[in-house]
Amino acid sequence: MKIFKLFFILPVLFGVLISCSNDDDGGSSNIELRDPEEVRDENTADIEAFLETHFFEFVDNPLHPNFQEFVFDTIAGENMDKEPIMDSEFLRDTMIIQRDVEYKLYYLVNREGNPNERKPKFADSTFVTYKGITIDNDVFDSAPNQIWLDLTTTVRGFTELLPKLRGSSGFVENGDGTLTYNDDFGIGVVFIPSGLAYFAAPPPGTPILRYQPIMFAVQLYESKESDHDRDGVPSYLEDVTGDGRVNELSEDGLPLDDTDENGIPDFRDRDDDGDGVFTIDEILIDENGKLHFLYLGEVLENPSDNDIPDHLNADYPGDDA
Repeated sequence: MKIFKLFFILPVLFGVLISCSNDDDGGSSNIELRDPEEVRDENTADIEAFLETHFFEFVDNPLHPNFQEFVFDTIAGENMDKEPIMDSEFLRDTMIIQRDVEYKLYYLVNREGNPNERKPKFADSTFVTYKGITIDNDVFDSAPNQIWLDLTTTVRGFTELLPKLRGSSGFVENGDGTLTYNDDFGIGVVFIPSGLAYFAAPPPGTPILRYQPIMFAVQLYESKESDHDRDGVPSYLEDVTGDGRVNELSEDGLPLDDTDENGIPDFRDRDDDGDGVFTIDEILIDENGKLHFLYLGEVLENPSDNDIPDHLNADYPGDDA
């Protein structure tokens, strides 16, 4: 499994899918980028053509029961009677806006997962196996053994799939130290336009072409709520812009979710408003572990849109506190 990095935050992380996306320049500043909407339209046509002309089968893996596989093949010859993915009861779609461009994201949920397990948020940590495949059906990455992935570091399309799934009800420990999860974990595939993946800067050494759509087949076994800066506020609640990302960059390369504009996104900043008081000291966590935001030192039952929580209010507590 190849190693790359998200250029904006972390040094080295595991997996090809952990890389630059259209949230940043992707190291492509020396080339003339194509128009994102033009590429989006081409990618949508390519993905829909794939969905119309291919079918999928879900294949058990006796050597690795927790790494069952989606197999895609063309509807032709002896497979002429197969149902195209576009007609599958498992296929769904959603609209995603990134950099003011709206993308249609198709995904398959073959199995949601155990209904009693949580769905991860877009900034959580997830325990998964996965396979990355190009639209030409070439495998470019694979994690057949379970690994923890931080969703703040994965490409946008991958991040959008995981909250559609749930984990497994439990597992057994094997004699060799590995885990075998109950066969009720979440299973899905996402078909990603390049604007929600690598756009003009695919990871070196992979068969991914510039501006090429890709797919990820994923199994989700469990997830954990993340608080990256340990300030008491879960990372997904530090999405100030409300765009479903906590690490998106502006055109100038600065974090958008950065209340005090110190160059550190709030989910990585222990003092979000830069008033000299740590965020954890400007919130309330009750005896049941429930988080409450404070407004001028008080808990408001129904705060208005004009009320600024203390941890994002640089004017509170003030110089005389």
